[in-house]
Amino acid sequence: MARILVAMSGGVDSSVAAGLLLEQGHEIVGAYMKNWTNEEGLPGDCPWEEDIRDARAVCDYLGIEFRILSLTEEYRDRVVDYLLSGYREGVTPNPDVMCNREIKFGVFRR
Repeated sequence: MARILVAMSGGVDSSVAAGLLLEQGHEIVGAYMKNWTNEEGLPGDCPWEEDIRDARAVCDYLGIEFRILSLTEEYRDRVVDYLLSGYREGVTPNPDVMCNREIKFGVFRR
């Protein structure tokens, strides 16, 4: 079977995916993508610490390795800067689409 790195958010979808892959006999490693910490005190809430606890708890329950991957620099460069630039240009950016393309299926996948 394969060794698979699963992006663990602490939510149901990634938890079930990791569990099903484990049941199929794959070697699973869970990884949380730490994209944002809001050290600048910008408006909004990002419960990343709670998400890490949840993701780690799932990995502990499943008995799989857990890693935290810091992608904050890449996230700022590829998502936050895009978002702020869009607002300055008077357009409505879509940071979720950019995060999926650039971070989840870009940097993380490599």
